[in-house]
Amino acid sequence: MADDLTFDATPPDSPGRCVRLSRLVRRIVADNSGPITFTGTCSYIVGRGQVAILDPGPDSPEHVAALLAAVRGETVTHVLVTHTHRDHSPAARAIVAATGARLVGCGPHRSARALAAEEVNFLEASSDRDYVPDEEMREGDRISGQGWSLTTVETPGHMANHLAFHLPEENALFSGDHVMAWSTTVIAPPDGSMSDFMASLEKLRGRDERLYWPGHGGPVREPQRFVRALAHHRRQREVSILNRLAAGDRTIPAIVAAIYQGLKPALIGAAGLSVFAHLEDLVARGAVTTEGPPSLDGEYRLA
Repeated sequence: MADDLTFDATPPDSPGRCVRLSRLVRRIVADNSGPITFTGTCSYIVGRGQVAILDPGPDSPEHVAALLAAVRGETVTHVLVTHTHRDHSPAARAIVAATGARLVGCGPHRSARALAAEEVNFLEASSDRDYVPDEEMREGDRISGQGWSLTTVETPGHMANHLAFHLPEENALFSGDHVMAWSTTVIAPPDGSMSDFMASLEKLRGRDERLYWPGHGGPVREPQRFVRALAHHRRQREVSILNRLAAGDRTIPAIVAAIYQGLKPALIGAAGLSVFAHLEDLVARGAVTTEGPPSLDGEYRLA
């Protein structure tokens, strides 16, 4: 099969509407659309009668109300979180308070590496530092309810604590923000790590799920082909960065301007973070040099 990466930008459904996707899975999209969140965060309800809510979403009373209305008359046994960005985990507190469910999934927020001073405010704005689970799940850990089970797959990269969850009854994977059909994933150091992200992609290539339900957008169909194409795309992006350094570009803004021509202004910051993640990885591998630790405003050269 070709390694062409083709995105599906079809909106999944209207915010606040509960849609049954399969025998065991329902979805409600939060009303937090944006250049990074697409049409909004996808929250999933798994099971019937005795259910889990996965990625309850942002701190939005309207979204919490929609989730609680969708499970009225059912028992919520677990709330699961894939990672602690503010568009995925903050609503967990209100859902747990209303239902008495057990909060499980990823561990508390952590970065992929030590923080530089200028990175602290950025992370405070994007990360849910108040999230504390009742139980931190690790690779292979399992929870279950009536007719369903979810098994943890550790997928660091987009965030150091990122998890995916396998639903064996439907051979599906809730992939969080690690793999999405509508766009490539933003890898933003120090929360994210390009080397971890690529290793997690390789890990998923060895699995056989038939479908991914992501944190934003519609399903990832033919996931093994898509993951292979996504890894190829990242390797090609790395080549483009190395070529720009060979051509004399030294800064992240110069590289972004050269290789992301025509990019919407709202996405320039995210592109810069992804280039930074690539450069951080290239410096660690000895292919690129910079003075001191890699930084967003640093200068870079081929080694």
